[in-house]
Amino acid sequence: MKFIHIADVHLGAEPDSGHPWAARRGREIWDSFRSVIRRARVEQTDLLLIAGDLFHRQPLKRELKEVDSLMAGLARTKVVMIAGNHDYIRNDSYYRNFEWSPNVTFLRHEEMESVYFPELHTEVYGFSYHSQEIRENRYDEIKPQKTDRINILLAHGGDDNHIPIRKDLPSVSGFDYIALGHIHKPGMLASGRMAYAGALEPIDMNDTGPHGYISGEITNGQPQITFVRAASREYIHKECRITPEDTFETVRAGIEHYIDENSRNNIYKIIIRGQRDPDIFLDPEELQSLGNIIRVEDETEPNLDYEKLEREHGDDLVGRYIRRFRKLPDSQVNRDALYYGIQALLCGQR
Repeated sequence: MKFIHIADVHLGAEPDSGHPWAARRGREIWDSFRSVIRRARVEQTDLLLIAGDLFHRQPLKRELKEVDSLMAGLARTKVVMIAGNHDYIRNDSYYRNFEWSPNVTFLRHEEMESVYFPELHTEVYGFSYHSQEIRENRYDEIKPQKTDRINILLAHGGDDNHIPIRKDLPSVSGFDYIALGHIHKPGMLASGRMAYAGALEPIDMNDTGPHGYISGEITNGQPQITFVRAASREYIHKECRITPEDTFETVRAGIEHYIDENSRNNIYKIIIRGQRDPDIFLDPEELQSLGNIIRVEDETEPNLDYEKLEREHGDDLVGRYIRRFRKLPDSQVNRDALYYGIQALLCGQR
């Protein structure tokens, strides 16, 4: 039995609002979902498993119709899905009464339920969120009713506020495969018998690393799964180390070179660390203009020579500030106060 496992698609999300590339990000999420549907059709996948948060918030009726139209085109593939904490089923949710195509099963109830596919000799279990948080360990006591078939659990959670999940759950529950959602970083657990597909596309700048879906096959009760990269771009956190010999131009050139080497399509957070010449100003706005840079964090420290500064500034505020602290006892608190005070005064003089 061949399956594709996706989760945390977050249709309707528009990441990176306010940035030049933001308008494309919402479309890319839909495009990636469409590409998974195409992959399932081409590979004649038996099951498409959606482990929650297909939508980023309450879906609109027209969005449900669009999604159902896409999945209805899977002539061979059965689709089973649950709602997660983002698209949980509210009292006024369109999820409640929407009529899905015959090949789509939405496990919409708040209590555990299942659907059996005789032609696949497979039963899929799951339940949907009806609130944003579920703190009980609701998966711990769940076991398949019949063991003479392939048994799969769709589960959404993994932290204190969203159903804590045991790492040894497959061995204690008896499921052949547990398809997880909620954690956006993909990861295989329990020797491949349980896995987070991760977000199909990264949703915010902390969703670093590759994203995509799980492609798997279960033979004689043994799952074989592979993570497939499918995201159109990645978030990358780049640390730049500098020295007092660096200028703004050398820092700028280094960042631009790194972006050229690692794709201008990706989105970057730049963290600059090290010691810099106190006269150098690292202009964050100009650095952000070098590419898809969502944030520049300047964590550098000026390379301060206090004796030289005292001589240069004489009796002005900087000189007097240094002399005042030289009379105080040497302690970490006083050293920090001297450093941050001088840094603020020097920045104010630029």
